[in-house]
Parts: sequence; C-alpha cells; structure tokens
Amino acid sequence: MSRRGFLRGSGGLALTLPWLDSLPVRAEDTGKRAPATGQSRPPVRFACIYFSNGVEPEHWWAKGRGAAMEIGPGLEPMRPFREDMVFLRGLFNEQAVRHASAHLGRMPNLLSGAWVSTDQGEIRVGQTMDQVLARQIGGRTVVPSLVLGIEPTELRLEDGLSMIYGSSISWASDTKPATKEIYPSRVYDLLVGDPEGRRLDRSILDHVLADAHDLKGRVGLDDRRKLDEYLESIRDVERRIDHASKDGRLEGWRPTLETPDLPRPADHLPQDIPDHMRLMMDLIVLAFQMDKTRIVTCMLNNDLSQMNFGFLEGVTGSLHLDLTHNGREPELEAMYLKTNQFHVAQFAYLLDRLKQIPEGDGTMLDHSLLMCCSNLFDGDRHQADEMPILLAGRAGGGLSTGRVLDYLDRDDSDRRACSLYLSLMDRMGVSLTRFGDADRPLADL
Repeated sequence: MSRRGFLRGSGGLALTLPWLDSLPVRAEDTGKRAPATGQSRPPVRFACIYFSNGVEPEHWWAKGRGAAMEIGPGLEPMRPFREDMVFLRGLFNEQAVRHASAHLGRMPNLLSGAWVSTDQGEIRVGQTMDQVLARQIGGRTVVPSLVLGIEPTELRLEDGLSMIYGSSISWASDTKPATKEIYPSRVYDLLVGDPEGRRLDRSILDHVLADAHDLKGRVGLDDRRKLDEYLESIRDVERRIDHASKDGRLEGWRPTLETPDLPRPADHLPQDIPDHMRLMMDLIVLAFQMDKTRIVTCMLNNDLSQMNFGFLEGVTGSLHLDLTHNGREPELEAMYLKTNQFHVAQFAYLLDRLKQIPEGDGTMLDHSLLMCCSNLFDGDRHQADEMPILLAGRAGGGLSTGRVLDYLDRDDSDRRACSLYLSLMDRMGVSLTRFGDADRPLADL
C-alpha cells in the first residue's frame, strides 16, 4: 500500500486516506521505501540573492566565530545572524578576471565561471549552477526554479556587448538566460496557480507547437536554430504546466503551508524599491513554505544599475555612476556604504523570515542553503579577483555555520568560486566531478 492510495467506492467516488504512520515512506526520486523514522527530513532549498557593483572593501570583513564574530560596517544587518552564516573571502572566477569588459565580462558568469562571448553576433556565457540544479532536481516541484529580479532586462549595448549580460545571473543554457520575473503578481500566480488557467495555457501551447513544427520545415538553417531555441522555451513552459498537476515530494514530509498566507500582490510593478524587494523576499519564503520550488535566484539590481537610492536617509544619486564610482570622497563613500547595508538587509530579512518558521527538528533556515553575493569586490575599481560572498543556513545539517573562511592567500586553484558551487550542488543532492573551471569541491567548507 502507498500513502497516496485512495478508498474507492462505486460510481467513481474516492476518498483520500488520512495520514497513517504505519504506511511506508517512499523516496521522491526512486519511489522505493525509505526507513520509517516518523517525519522525514525536509528538503534543502537554495537561494542566491545578488546585488550589483560590489562593496566598499574597507567595510566588508569578518573575523572570529559564532556569537563572538566581529563584522565590518557593511555587514551590520547580519549581526543577529552571525551564528547562522559563513563569511567567505578570496573566491573568484578566473574567466571574469581575464575579461576586458569590466562589467559585462564579469557579471553573467557569476554562477558559471564561464567565458563571456565578445562576439556581438552571439550571446554566449555558460549554464549556471542554479539551472544545473533545476535540470537535475527541479522536476520534484511545480516550478523547477524561480528566477526573480527588481529591474527589467535591458536590450541596449555597453562596452560593445549586450546588456542582456548585465540583466541575467541565471542561464538556462550557454546561449539563453533564464526568464527573469520582476512582477510580484506574476510570481504569485506562478506559485499558487489556477487549474483552469493551466488547462487553457496547455491548449494554447498545443496549437503553438503544431504551428511551429509545421514552420520548421520551411525556413533556413539559421532560422531553424532560432526556432529550436524558441521551441525549447515552449517546452520549459510545458514541463512547468505538467509539473503543476503532480506532487513529487518526499512522502513522510509535508510543507509547512498548504495554502498561501500572502495576499495576491497588485498587478502593477511596485514603484517603491524597498517594498518591491521585501515583497520578492516574501514570495521566496512562500515558495519554500509551499514547496513550489527549491531553487531561487534574485537580482536586487542589474549590473551598471542606475537605481536611485534617495529613499535612504542622507543618500542622493544613482548606484553605479554616483555612488559606486565615488572617487573616494568621504561623503559619497558613506552613501555607498548605506547601499551595501541596504542590500545585506534584504538578505537578513529573508533569513529572519525563514528562521521564524519551525520545520522538522529545527527551522526552515536550518534546512536552507542561502547565498548573498556580488560579482565585484571593490566596485569602484571593478575588482574581480575576489568576490563578496556570504552563506547562511545549515543545509539540513550539511553546513557548519558561524565561521569565517579566508582563501585569499591560497593558490588560485584552491579559491575557485566554481569549487564552492560544486560543494553547494552536492549539498542539494547533485554530485558532479566538474563544473566550470573546478574539478574538486571547496576545501574546508
């Protein structure tokens, strides 16, 4: 018997079984029996929260351990979470350092370590680690991965390269960024869903695919390649719709939330930046609570962002031109520090929300693996030979927190960001022998 069994009667009637502890627990990936140990362990979730244009190096540091850890002013919002975090120093992407483009050659490869194409006729980076996870384990949830942002994708050129590079940290393939959603209402609808709407969407997709396959035999080779990429995007939507009607989670464990506890956001794009960011953090929590996805990336701003931070007291000007490139003027540096603290505060808010939710033998934060990072260290100098990275959460017991790990004085081969990504993917249940420029996990993690 299975926990998914039904009590069936005449006339097609069926009644779902109540929760019966004596029935076997079965693994979500194989369907085989798992040890009957009461409630099974919750799954591990991964989220990457990205902010652009680096940090003020003088203020970005940590030393010590646990509750006694000392942290720099840039990390001040993390003070309540020192025992829940790991401060990483000295990791980098070699291909980013080597690239001539100070921004677009050092941003889209943040999570892949890949080379960014300089050919204006070809968009190419490399599949990112979050999308590797989505391919491997994303089928266990309705939404394989959630790709979020605050600013829209830009289509202009910068340094002779497309700003698609500066608008995307998540890449579904070497040549295609994952679709980024910036409207909270659309994210909500994606998570909560509507069976009638899914049936309509599926009907439309069937017609689109039929027309596209008919067209494929009547276009040239180059257009056929473009059409293949388009069809792959359609197939992604198909898979999402199909997953929405399935429940592939681990039997023996139940999400902490069955129905949303967050009202549907308004259809329009929020005009208040702090409200917009907090709403996206709340939606990440909702997605994890309802087990709609276990993989999230969120861009708080695009690269080269002109986001205006006038909503912070004592701050005037845009993030990139006015505040990041501040000429070391004390007044502007103080404003830039406030933007760093604001970004970190969004990450701290996410941690706080997750830490307040009991789950299994701990909290939802204990069963999460969260990363806050930027592609540059000293944003004013476009420094890419180290990246600011924070980890948080205990990954269901797979990560020891309250530590500072400094790799800056080690050999370059021992401080590759892709080694970190190998380690993180392994803790998510995806073990690879190589990723990007790394062939071994990060030491000491």
